[in-house]
Amino acid sequence: MTGTGTARALDPERGTLDKAAGENFPVAPFFLPRAWRTDLMAVYGFARLVDDIGDGDLAPGGADARLLGLSPEEAEDRLVLLDAFEADLRRVFDSTPRHPLLRRLQPTVRRRSLTPEPFLGLIAANRQDQLVGRYETYEDLLAYCELSANPVGRLVLAVTGASTPERVRRSDMICTALQIVEHLQDVAEDLARDRVYLPAADMKRFHVQEADLAAGSAGASVRALIAYEAQRARDLLNEGAPLVGSVHGRLKLLLAGFVAGGRAALHAIAAAEFDVLPGPPKPGKVRLLREAGVTLRGEG
Repeated sequence: MTGTGTARALDPERGTLDKAAGENFPVAPFFLPRAWRTDLMAVYGFARLVDDIGDGDLAPGGADARLLGLSPEEAEDRLVLLDAFEADLRRVFDSTPRHPLLRRLQPTVRRRSLTPEPFLGLIAANRQDQLVGRYETYEDLLAYCELSANPVGRLVLAVTGASTPERVRRSDMICTALQIVEHLQDVAEDLARDRVYLPAADMKRFHVQEADLAAGSAGASVRALIAYEAQRARDLLNEGAPLVGSVHGRLKLLLAGFVAGGRAALHAIAAAEFDVLPGPPKPGKVRLLREAGVTLRGEG
């Protein structure tokens, strides 16, 4: 185990929060008020940890499971881990949670009057990942994104005091788009986990078999499928982008960063000629800044 890996095993809270730097979008950038940054990082810590449980990516050594009161044997079962994590989440709202990331979340929940529903949605999405590995239609995938992605945007709006029904609607579009983009970047990684987030109906339409997704490089049919799904994500981002213009100040910069992150990632996918199988195409900082400028000017 490397020195960094050892540190993360000993301090799972630090290891989880350190992952913020690798996301497609800014989690809690420096220009936000300190109170917002604190609360957004607390929300991120929850979302990242529940994803790590669902993906089997917890720090080595079983520290998270022990914090949740589980034995080493129980820690091998992701559904058991998720159940224990949900039980600890409920303590955030009525007592004292065991896990340090949930103890970190508790003041945020109280300050911002957050409800359990978006957090429970994220847990439900990861529980679904253990039971469902394929999606027949695009509508089925959208229903999954309603659990796996949209709660994050709703929490951001709640933390920043900006929630309205129309903003939530636009936010849902952006978050679903970002989730689809992540799925497109991670086709090979997801397949290795026995998950395919490309709708089966679309795969059939483009004459793509799962075996085609296991190749080292994408053929013409796979590229056409990825381009089709990428356009869907771009359309959703464009529909959601007016959210940015509905707010002001630093929140406008933050939301523009979310949209720009998705657009920059889509540009990277297109620049790779929609061949996502060798590894996730990642955008550079220059492209991200360019897309942020376009989004802030309302040109996208």
